[in-house]
Amino acid sequence: MSVFTDVPLAQKLEGSLLKTYKQDDHPNKVFLAYKVCMTSQGQPWVSSVVRKTRMQIAQDPSLTYEYTPVMGMKSFIQASLNLLFGKDSQVIMENRAGGVHTVGDSGAFQLGAQFLKTWHQDSQVVYIISSHKAGGGCLPTEPHGLVFQDMGFTVYEHIFWDSARLCLDPSMLLDVVEQAPHGCIFVIGNIGSCKLTQGQWTQLMVLMKSKQIFPFFDIPYQGLTTDEGVGILVVVALSNELLLCVLSQLTDFARALWLNPPTTGARIITSVLCNPAMQGEWKQSLEGVVKNVMMTKEKVKEKLRLLGTPGSWDHITEQKGSHGYLGLNPQQVDYLVKKKHIYIPKNGRINFTCINSYNIDYITESVNEAVLFTKDSEK
Repeated sequence: MSVFTDVPLAQKLEGSLLKTYKQDDHPNKVFLAYKVCMTSQGQPWVSSVVRKTRMQIAQDPSLTYEYTPVMGMKSFIQASLNLLFGKDSQVIMENRAGGVHTVGDSGAFQLGAQFLKTWHQDSQVVYIISSHKAGGGCLPTEPHGLVFQDMGFTVYEHIFWDSARLCLDPSMLLDVVEQAPHGCIFVIGNIGSCKLTQGQWTQLMVLMKSKQIFPFFDIPYQGLTTDEGVGILVVVALSNELLLCVLSQLTDFARALWLNPPTTGARIITSVLCNPAMQGEWKQSLEGVVKNVMMTKEKVKEKLRLLGTPGSWDHITEQKGSHGYLGLNPQQVDYLVKKKHIYIPKNGRINFTCINSYNIDYITESVNEAVLFTKDSEK
């Protein structure tokens, strides 16, 4: 008898959307749910300075390929801290910030969850707060939520996108904090999308401090790039003494989880961040991506306006970043996927870098058609 007889098939997540897209032979099919930034030719975008640095590293005879320490590359950790906080920030100057070099997209969450499971036992409740979750509930569908759930935490997911007003609503985030239990863990995903005012940030911090809520921030895609699965778990403590204690425990957990983190991605990032000229070139390339995203959003909004598509589409340009909501309801999303072969997530949040001069007319005309069709069906 097999020991695997009672193992059920795992529930499929929305990653199957890409599989369906690849199996589709329609000539005009479009996939708008890629995680990374894409070029106008439909390929993952990589900064030119990253390409050059990768080549230089590959040809450097002085580099060895020994395993890194469990904590990771010190130069990579320090360069990442300086980028995140600023090298002259108070936490850096006082040696109160440190980090552990981690593996892949969710390695930092895996490490952080393991630490909190052991050393934050007062509350085993986690709230996952993001701009792109489809509804709340106790069954996580995002990788971060799955990591915490596998650790034995009770996980709740909430979104601060207001689908009625088509905007990110910081007050929804504050409402969740007010309702959250004392001492819980608060994971705020893609913090750059929060759009809180200084006053709202202050209100949020006061609320969290009064309820002793532990904040866990996700700051993804700093390079808007792909292919190098590397990250860092950053810790800020009240003193250097406390920081060293936390880092020692995290190192023990990392030793059990993966022992040695990868070097290639960390070497590329360190080389770029520690060379002023290369860092300048990298930032300039990011500015180019941001300008293209803004231009694409403007074009999409304008084409929908010229088509006379019902509704306001200002929310497209009001959202920050490469990803954002089209503001479509589930019926309209379903129409685009099944009738027009335009593959987008159920929540309607797309990657605007997937839209280019080759497909923008087809996409906007299809959105217009989907909106008109669903309005006619409501009559």
